[in-house]
Amino acid sequence: MNFPRWILVLTVLAVTCSLPVMGITTYLGGSPQISAVIAGTNEFTAGSDATINVLLHNSGVNLVKYVTKGTVERDDDPTTAKMLTVGFAAGKAPILVRSDPQNVGDLYTQGMITAPIQVKILSNATMGEYTVPLTATYTYLQSSDQPSSEVLQSDYQTVSQPLTLTIRIKPQIKIEVIEAVPENLNVGTEGYINLKIRNAGFEDGRRVTVQILRKGASPIIPTDGNIFIGDLLRNGTVSARYKVAVSADAGKETYPVDVAVTYENSEGDVVTSTPETVGIPVGGKITFAVVSDPALITPGSDTTINVTYRNTGDATAHSAQARITAVAPFSSSDVTMYLGEMKPGDVAIAHYQLSSNGDAEIKNYTLDTQVRYRDALDNSQVSDTFKVPLTLVPKPAAAGFMQILPIVLLIALIAAGAGYYLLVIRKKK
Repeated sequence: MNFPRWILVLTVLAVTCSLPVMGITTYLGGSPQISAVIAGTNEFTAGSDATINVLLHNSGVNLVKYVTKGTVERDDDPTTAKMLTVGFAAGKAPILVRSDPQNVGDLYTQGMITAPIQVKILSNATMGEYTVPLTATYTYLQSSDQPSSEVLQSDYQTVSQPLTLTIRIKPQIKIEVIEAVPENLNVGTEGYINLKIRNAGFEDGRRVTVQILRKGASPIIPTDGNIFIGDLLRNGTVSARYKVAVSADAGKETYPVDVAVTYENSEGDVVTSTPETVGIPVGGKITFAVVSDPALITPGSDTTINVTYRNTGDATAHSAQARITAVAPFSSSDVTMYLGEMKPGDVAIAHYQLSSNGDAEIKNYTLDTQVRYRDALDNSQVSDTFKVPLTLVPKPAAAGFMQILPIVLLIALIAAGAGYYLLVIRKKK
């Protein structure tokens, strides 16, 4: 015979009331009821790192409670979610989940607990609301049986309960770099970057400042990185020119810089957009080389040597001056020569007056030389040190005779004068 459920409940309650006070509390029926909401804001911006705080609530209710004597007390209630684990997934939302499933422990009935989930909002995320799936996995006491006064058999079940959350991607300015043109930008010098950018986002920006930022360890270093442009509306474009420096240890390559805007949004908040990375080609360093043959010098002489310099770099050197460093066995009082403007591939000749010691060893020598010049922005620059080749050669074989030639001529003149004098005397006699 089937009895109505309310009769069963009244019967259990009646039995409960007739038992001694020092009994065992027991619950019949019920199970965990897990729900989830986001604690705090659910609004995020594209390209940002975010923490989504998931607040879990157990609203499970025990259907019947009774107290009995002579039974084994159970450790768990049917409504307790044991070993609760929260797993988060992206679903169709433009996010990247960085947290593994988290075990938050046991969640008792009417209890709440928070699980922080680390996510990355994709930079190409568009505004709108997105449903994010998560799974609450737990174990609970489904039923128990006491076949004897000292034995309690418990049946635990594992449940994976699907839940959903809603996040919102707020509108914002998204930078799109249309043009990035270098101007007089070479290794070891200063130059300019000319940018043309477009607002490809869904937000109108007010009081906008366009920023160019160094990207990590990039050798391109902005010297004036902020330009105020006023308003930048959706699909609007703007141009800006930035002065930058390139470190001397860079090469002839394309290097990254970041471009972002700081603006006032429609809610009056000042925000900064997700940076857009763009590559900037950098020209090679301005370099020079000596392209003339080694100058020939004899020991103990004063010689004018002609040294030909060539601009082997990628940019023009303005007001170039060459300098030579004379060391033993050479010396010079005229070590700086003006070369003028030298475009890439141009050559110029410097004339140095050089003296050598008389006892200098016959061999090949090199002297250090540098070129000081001004770059396109009129900054003074100095080239790397390079070499001027010299060769010390022996004096010619006739050089010894040439040294005594004046004495020989003097003796000959004296002898001729004496002979002429004797000839005149003899004629008079």
